[in-house]
Amino acid sequence: MIDALVAGRLMGDASRRLDKAGRTYIVARVLARNKTDEEFIVNVIAFDEAPCAALLALADGEALTLSGALTPRVWTDKQGVARPSLDLIAAQVMTAYHASRKQAALGGAGTEE
Repeated sequence: MIDALVAGRLMGDASRRLDKAGRTYIVARVLARNKTDEEFIVNVIAFDEAPCAALLALADGEALTLSGALTPRVWTDKQGVARPSLDLIAAQVMTAYHASRKQAALGGAGTEE
């Protein structure tokens, strides 16, 4: 696995699931782009409370940044073309809301009083 920091936009809403032992986890899909503007779908799963809550609070199309363990994969589309895919186990999720809250807590610029 690769330690990763991925920025992108949520594709659809995150959804809550239950494993066989009855524990909750969250799954989501994020559309990310590289520096040449190629699009990648990142399949996200979160188990810890903070990243789960952050993913559930977002709506389709909202920007976010995720950090966690990344695993590259390849899938084949209906035309037989191999396409890249990325699986990420989210350890942290940051949104614009989180960034502004951190800035305010640190007394940073850009906060209004």
